[in-house]
Amino acid sequence: MAALRTPGSGCPWDLEQSFETIAPYTIEEAYEVADAIQRGDLQDLRDELGDLLLQSVYHARLAEEQGAFSFGDVVEAVTAKMIRRHPHVFADANGNTADAGHGFWERIKAEERAERASRGKAEPTGALAGVPVALPALTRALKLQEKAGRVGFDWNDPRAVLAKIREEADEIEAELDRSETAKAGMEVGDLLFAVVNLARHLGADPEAILRATNAKFERRFQSIERALAAQGKGPKDATLAEMDALWEAAKTGEG
Repeated sequence: MAALRTPGSGCPWDLEQSFETIAPYTIEEAYEVADAIQRGDLQDLRDELGDLLLQSVYHARLAEEQGAFSFGDVVEAVTAKMIRRHPHVFADANGNTADAGHGFWERIKAEERAERASRGKAEPTGALAGVPVALPALTRALKLQEKAGRVGFDWNDPRAVLAKIREEADEIEAELDRSETAKAGMEVGDLLFAVVNLARHLGADPEAILRATNAKFERRFQSIERALAAQGKGPKDATLAEMDALWEAAKTGEG
């Protein structure tokens, strides 16, 4: 990366990049890692982890050029953090499980925030603080709900969340009855938030289960296309009823 970023002999494209221009690629590579895991492709996972590692190297090099920190500093910082956050693993034999009780992870992170604040790097406070805005919306909703749940703002029964989902769906229908499509669209946001909450109460990761559903939809639609191609036509040449029947056949075929 140092060679790529060396003026005169480096890569013109790499020399033009900044933290801001590279950040979208960092996010993309993280998703590609998740995709390889979802597909169970370990060879692809190896390659994608390399691409993701390159993103860390890239950002570290940009920082080193500004005299801020190096890649070695990144490695040392995360190593120190993992040791600090796992006293039940890295403590001496007598204290090996002393801090392994409920909530110790959050306590340690709170101590880290206090330490940063003492160095003039105060962070937003409050029960919901610390959830990055840049997270995917489903993941951020999940983390906000988890934090709210820790202070008691939560349901105890998934059925109560399911009732909330029905309530939100009714509100969408009410707005549609009034031809308020913009307001109905906003209500869909509330519905999605409630659905994420139900997934959380069922112990399911909303991002992961939606990726699985996307893959299922893609697989079944491709089955429709293959069946229509065997008849010498494509989806645009078929009726909705025909495609729906082929969809049900694909669904049945999956068991």
